Amino acid sequence: MKTINTEKAPAAIGPYTQAKTVGNLVFTSGQIPIDPATGEFVEGGVEAQATQCIKNLSAVLEAAGSDLTKVIKTTCFLKNMSDFAAFNAVYAQYFTEKPARSCVEVSALPKGALVEIELIAEI
Repeated sequence: MKTINTEKAPAAIGPYTQAKTVGNLVFTSGQIPIDPATGEFVEGGVEAQATQCIKNLSAVLEAAGSDLTKVIKTTCFLKNMSDFAAFNAVYAQYFTEKPARSCVEVSALPKGALVEIELIAEI
């Protein structure tokens, strides 16, 4: 097992790591819409936040030797299921290989985020 960390994605805000690899798989922690350059949330609604989450995940995958085309499964957390269509529009632009996915509404996310995404990918 190997720990993955990159400065191109936000540092963990708790007692966890950005990702772990086991064999030829990478398991990411959830990414929220923090811009790693500023340490702040991105401006805008769910579209902007989803885009930043995916950019963060992409950076973690790159550090692990993978990319978005090798994603097997995503788990997506939305603060409001009413954002589902807007979220899907952004998601579809990046996850063109259509990985398996769960998407659920949650009562709250860290730091008041509207979206958080975690994934499993092949290396």
